[in-house]
Amino acid sequence: MKTYTVAVLGATGAVGQEMIKILEERNFPVGKLVPLASERSAGRKILFKGEEVTIQEACDGAFEGVDIVLGAAENDIAKRFAPAIVKAGAVFVDNSSAFRLDPKVPLIVPEVNPEDAAWHSGIISNPNCSTIITVTAVNALNRLSPIRTMTASTYQAVSGAGAGGPIELMNEVEALREGKTYEPRVFSHQIAYNLIPQIGGEQMDGYTSEEMKMQNEGRKIMHLPELKVSCTCVRVPVVRSHSISVSVHFDRTVSVQEVREVIANAPGCRLVDDLANKVYPMPLDTSDQDLVFVGRIRPDLTDEKGICLWCCGDQVRKGAATNCIQIAELLIK
Repeated sequence: MKTYTVAVLGATGAVGQEMIKILEERNFPVGKLVPLASERSAGRKILFKGEEVTIQEACDGAFEGVDIVLGAAENDIAKRFAPAIVKAGAVFVDNSSAFRLDPKVPLIVPEVNPEDAAWHSGIISNPNCSTIITVTAVNALNRLSPIRTMTASTYQAVSGAGAGGPIELMNEVEALREGKTYEPRVFSHQIAYNLIPQIGGEQMDGYTSEEMKMQNEGRKIMHLPELKVSCTCVRVPVVRSHSISVSVHFDRTVSVQEVREVIANAPGCRLVDDLANKVYPMPLDTSDQDLVFVGRIRPDLTDEKGICLWCCGDQVRKGAATNCIQIAELLIK
């Protein structure tokens, strides 16, 4: 079997660490792993397939001889190194938002638009975590009837804000239990026993940057340029896995049974929908795995051509690391 030299840019972060774990889990044909991070992390050792690998400092020369670069760094780092990655002849599968809306860069969820990988020019973008989970859940419905609009509310776990999110939640819970105060550092307000209805800064008409991703990225991934989405993004005191409530509106009336059947057979989805027996998607059940659970399927009482559903998925894995590696698997096929 042919093997590949794979670099992970941002190897010490939460997503980078998950990428390395999933490369091993999925038995990706890595001949050589090149973990890259900042100068302060260079020289540290990590384990990959039972062997120690030394973290290297990210620099332009680090990409020579690399076949695939998995990006797990922030936008500025992605933009800084993208030219060097492409010049070295590697393909950059980037988890940041730096190139997502660039018309020359494919934006891919492999269960939805794998064919778009064919027209890359050295860079492929990984979508936003909530967008990945949502489009994985609803894309198959587009075969029943074209999707025209969606109304969504996301309930996003604290780990979506990075490794400091769960630590802040736990510290606040402990402080409150002891009657102490705790000054938020990661979030703008106390997250313990609270909901924060803002993720990202204001982008347009009172919508945040995170909320606009659902429309702008969804259009590109599902090849629905006229799709309109109203989205509200909320940070919730859940450690892992994002949840999304979605109302999907079609050209024609579709039945709940049709939707259940399509979702039950949709790639990347698991139908979990038995309200009578209290069976539905929940963050605890969807964490540390790669399927998007879909349930609470019912008619939209405000629109005879609409369907409501609820979906959950692990935003660190399917919403980030696993999706990147699935894109890399498309490349080697």
